Amino acid sequence: MGAGIFKEEWQMKLAKLTIGLAVVALAASACSGSTASPAASGAAASSDRAGISIEVVTHGQASDPFWSIFKNGVVQAGKDMGVKVNYSAPDTFDMVKMGQLIDAACAKAPTGLVISLPDATALGPSVTKCVTAGIPVISANSGSDAYAKLGILTHVGQDEAVAGKAAGVRMAAAGGKNAICINQEVGNAGLDARCNGFKDGFTPGKSTVLQVDLKDPVTAQQKIAAALTADPTIDTVMALGPTGSSPTIAALKQMGNTTIKVGTFDLSKDVLDAIAAGTMLFAIDQQQYLQGYLPIVFLTLYKLYGLMPGGGLPVMTGPGFVTKDNVATVQANTGTTR
Repeated sequence: MGAGIFKEEWQMKLAKLTIGLAVVALAASACSGSTASPAASGAAASSDRAGISIEVVTHGQASDPFWSIFKNGVVQAGKDMGVKVNYSAPDTFDMVKMGQLIDAACAKAPTGLVISLPDATALGPSVTKCVTAGIPVISANSGSDAYAKLGILTHVGQDEAVAGKAAGVRMAAAGGKNAICINQEVGNAGLDARCNGFKDGFTPGKSTVLQVDLKDPVTAQQKIAAALTADPTIDTVMALGPTGSSPTIAALKQMGNTTIKVGTFDLSKDVLDAIAAGTMLFAIDQQQYLQGYLPIVFLTLYKLYGLMPGGGLPVMTGPGFVTKDNVATVQANTGTTR
C-alpha cells in the first residue's frame, strides 16, 4: 500500500471512527429539533447514494508514497459512503495541467469536488468557476490559508506554517544552530510555508532553503552532501517529506556523519525505522489518509443532509510528532515493526 505504513485493519478503524462520529452528529441534529439547511430538502435529502459522484484532483501523484495513502483514503471513503469517486493528478508538479484537470472535473458537473491547493493564485480561476457553477468544493492537504477566499466550504489538513514552526522550536531545543530546509517543490505554497515556519521557530538559529529535484534521488543526495561539506557548521536538516529525508540519511551515512540532527514531515516505513534507530529525531504526521477520507464523507453528508463540520473552519489532521518515545507504538499500529 504505497509506503506500506497503514494496514487495512488500521484504515478501517479510522474509517469506522469517522463514520461513527458522523452518525452521532446526525443523531444529535435530529434530537435537537434543529431546522435542516436548504441543502437538506428535496433531492438533496435523497438516501440514494448511487447517483453521487465526487471528483478529486491533487497536485501529488498517487504513485508517490505520501499521495498513495491519501488516495487510499479517498477510495475507501467512496466504498464506505457508497458513492462514486474519481482521482486525477498531473504527472509532475504542474499548476497549468492541474488547472486543466480541475476544469475537466467540473465540466462533468459532479456532486462535489476535492482539491489540493498548493498555488491559490494559479488555480483560483479554475476553482472559482466550479464554485460559481454551484459545485461544492473542499480543499485538502494544502490551501489552509486561502480556501475561504475562493468560496471553498472547508479545508482538511494541517496548518503548514504552524507545523513548520513547531518543528523549528523542537530542533532549536535539541541544540540546533545552523539548518538547511530541503524543499523539493519551491513555489508549492504548502511546502514553502513549512520552511518559512521552520525558520520562524528555529530561533535564534539560522535556516536556509536547499532546493533539490527528488525525481533524481542520486543527484539530490549528492547536492545535500555537497551543501553539508561546503558548510561544516550545518548541524540540522529539516526534510519536507520521506522522499527528502531518504537522500539526507543516505548522504550522512556516506559521509560517516552521526552528529547532524534530522527531522522530516510525513511518515514512511524508512522514516519510522530511522527514528527507531536514532538516526532521525522526529517526523511530523499530518495523517494524509484522513485528508483523503474525510472530504468524501463530508461532501456525501452535505449532499444528503446539508451538513458541513466546523462552520467553514478548517478540520485539522495534524501536526503530531513521532519520536523515539512513541515510534514503537506507531510501528505496531501501522504494521511497520522490524
